[in-house]
Amino acid sequence: MSTDSVKKPSWSLDPVLMMIAALAIAVALTWLVPSGKFTRDAKGLVKPGTYTVVPKEVSASALVPSAAAGPLRPASPAVIVTSIPAGMAKAASLIFMIMALGGMFGVLRATGTLELAIERLVVFTGGKLPVLTALLMIVISAGSSFLGLISEYLLIIPIFLALAKRLGLPPMFGFAIVTVSAKIGYIASVANPVILMVAQPIAGQPVFSGFAFRLVLWAVFMAVGIFYVLKRVEAPVASAAPPATAPLSGRHLAVVAILLGAVATLIYGAAERDWKDTEFAAFYLLLGGVIAAVAGFSPRRLVHSMVDGMKSMVLAGLLVGMAKAVEIILQDGQILDTIVNMLAGWAAHLPRMMVAMALVFIEMFLGFLIPSGSAKAAVSMPILVPVAQVAGVHGQTTVLAYLLGNGLINMFAPTSGMLLAYLATAEIPYGKWFRYSLPLFVVLTILALIAVGIAAEIGY
Repeated sequence: MSTDSVKKPSWSLDPVLMMIAALAIAVALTWLVPSGKFTRDAKGLVKPGTYTVVPKEVSASALVPSAAAGPLRPASPAVIVTSIPAGMAKAASLIFMIMALGGMFGVLRATGTLELAIERLVVFTGGKLPVLTALLMIVISAGSSFLGLISEYLLIIPIFLALAKRLGLPPMFGFAIVTVSAKIGYIASVANPVILMVAQPIAGQPVFSGFAFRLVLWAVFMAVGIFYVLKRVEAPVASAAPPATAPLSGRHLAVVAILLGAVATLIYGAAERDWKDTEFAAFYLLLGGVIAAVAGFSPRRLVHSMVDGMKSMVLAGLLVGMAKAVEIILQDGQILDTIVNMLAGWAAHLPRMMVAMALVFIEMFLGFLIPSGSAKAAVSMPILVPVAQVAGVHGQTTVLAYLLGNGLINMFAPTSGMLLAYLATAEIPYGKWFRYSLPLFVVLTILALIAVGIAAEIGY
């Protein structure tokens, strides 16, 4: 047998195995970390100075799962399995939203509009990659930084994968345009209502205050991100796409118009009507039906196209549920508050600038345990704000450290359900994304530490 016919295994990180490992680590932490809790107010925010140790029975009997009432015990290894359906149930609305999105894209792909629209876009821009990349990344990042869009961008990942293919570039290029832009937008969060409306009031700051400093930071980070994405582009190969000779038909143009209207509707629904996963899911299902009707699909073709699209999102839904399972284990073990309390105590003894920088790393670490940005703010900010104030760090700087740490770690945290959903949608292995994004993460982290150090010194 020729050695050429044998594929050598490449190093990669299977996302499902990674999540199983994360579940096992979470179980181990419930054995190693003492349990404790803070008192919380009516809004679910912790009250500083109220941490108390919760007695925990650490014995061999805890290895056997039990639903009987009794003292708190570490998680049984069996929880690695039982927590998965619990996580799936808790994340059900998000999982169904992802499935509905996949169904809508199944219908869209069946119309052929996607390929034709990408072809016309490339011809219209003359294939000027730097200009096209910069414009697209700025628009996407602005949506995240000013409006808090993130899950909505699952909608456009397949479009950018098709764009990369048309340009003769690997799928990672199209994926990076969306993901790097969205993540940088969240890192700076110039006017992100999802994050700022939770974090700033806790720190005693007016919502959206400190806008100018974050705007400058966003511009710097975006310049770095655009340069990085373009720098990683390899020499384009000959595109297999046909030349742009076929014009868009009336039906195709109508589908494009519907998609543009859908994007505007999503932004309005999220910003003005407080749409959540359930509303997004219903909208995607409706959108798929409207696209099918305009394209002239029969009911049978509509259903088959939608089901095919949903099948492609099964892995994404599973990963989201498993990520939620990690959070459930840590919450049930009552160790999250202990971890926050320990980290705050460690940071309290550092000089002012070092405290500000330490807050960034603390929020990064917590990002592995609490993927939700708003949930992490509710747990960590009430504790870290007083610690920072004692060291002379202004509340605005504490918010900035939270934004930077939260946004940076979500670039590649394996417990981030949304990142895993992005990767599953694009069919890109986690290990490949990790290797791609790590150098950018290092550069942005250095810039973030410089920025938060400056903020601490100028009293931002």
